[in-house]
Amino acid sequence: MYRYFTFVIAVLFSVAYSVPRACGNTDGSTIRLTADVQSPSNTRPDHPTERIPPSDSSVLRIVDLESIAMSKNPTIAQAVRRVNALQGKCLQVGLYPNPIIGYQGEEIGDEGAAGQQGMFVGQEVVTAGKLKLNRTVVSHEIEQARRELEMQRLRVINSVRCRAYEAIVAQCTVDLNEQLVAIGEKGVNAAETLRQAKEVSQVDVLQARVEANSAKLALSNARNDYNAAWQRLAVVVGVPDMKPTPLADDLTAHVPELSWRDTVVRLLEESPELAKAQSGVERANCMLARAIAGRRPNFDVEAAVRYNNLSESTTATVGIGVPLQIFDRNQGNICRAQAELSVARREVDRIELILQDKLAIAFKRYADARDQTKQYKTQILPDAEHSLSLVQKGYQEGEFGYLELLTTQRTYFHASLAYLKSLRELWLSTVEIQGLLLTGGLDSPGA
Repeated sequence: MYRYFTFVIAVLFSVAYSVPRACGNTDGSTIRLTADVQSPSNTRPDHPTERIPPSDSSVLRIVDLESIAMSKNPTIAQAVRRVNALQGKCLQVGLYPNPIIGYQGEEIGDEGAAGQQGMFVGQEVVTAGKLKLNRTVVSHEIEQARRELEMQRLRVINSVRCRAYEAIVAQCTVDLNEQLVAIGEKGVNAAETLRQAKEVSQVDVLQARVEANSAKLALSNARNDYNAAWQRLAVVVGVPDMKPTPLADDLTAHVPELSWRDTVVRLLEESPELAKAQSGVERANCMLARAIAGRRPNFDVEAAVRYNNLSESTTATVGIGVPLQIFDRNQGNICRAQAELSVARREVDRIELILQDKLAIAFKRYADARDQTKQYKTQILPDAEHSLSLVQKGYQEGEFGYLELLTTQRTYFHASLAYLKSLRELWLSTVEIQGLLLTGGLDSPGA
């Protein structure tokens, strides 16, 4: 029996000291699972979301990715060009109509003479300040486009942040699974050694293999998740061939504490989506004023100078043409503009309601994730850690079997993984709320 305990302790020492390092998130230490059973002080796993900040200069921060996205994401350029296009439209709709110049000939061939030959010039006179009103209407369209540009920048920034946090969590998940695989492989070796010594049965070996193979499968899935998360991050940044690079941002530092009341007030005050709708009301007001101005017709002025070959005299003519507003008094356009103004006002009300509806959903996700994160950090993980320490100590003293040790280790692993998932959900919902509920960094602006 003494040889048995000596052999077990030697095997466990080899498992403990050969577990590879874990890569965690960004705070200071590593996410680490261990099978060391020497002493409780050496077996306590570090906090599952702490990691040593990498010293490699190639480490990217989220702010670096945001900067790249501002220049590479094509939707930003689209939104900018939309503003430029409307600025050109604003210039065009306020330009005065070009004058008309031409040739006039009358009584040509009368008594074999050349008749009356001359030139004329004409001009349409625009009344009621219609050109100024045209530019005022388009100026509000420009304001809406600028709000759309602001919205698109927020969409891109929010998408970059969310996908960066997803990539960080995916990398941490890979690290956790790598540790579990390493522990599983050592567990198989330990079980086979004990089986050869006839200290355990073949069932223990088979169970250890099942655990190891399951860990390998989970690791493969975690790596696929990380690759997909990085590819999606690279795409929204606008550099789809960007190679995976360590991200230095911390999942646990500076998590903001949000309140429903303050969040609602900020959303309604700062939302560019709501500001765009309010600019739509101003545009509709100007459209109505323009339609009313359309009741006053423009008129044409024309002047001509001609030379009469028969009388050898020069004559001048002047003409003014004014449409009679008998049938068309622009009443249809006025009616349409009034209806569009009502629609624009109701659109502001609709946007306010839909923003609060979206916020309610996002805030619920945030509150759930905040509470879960706090629960895992303060209770679940410490209890899982303490349980692991007790089982490791009991296994060393022969009170527990190898399967109990593996089960406890796996329980701690799943608790750590659940903590990472709650952190992921916490950050995604926080980014959405602080980003004024704007998502879709690759959606077409204004779609």
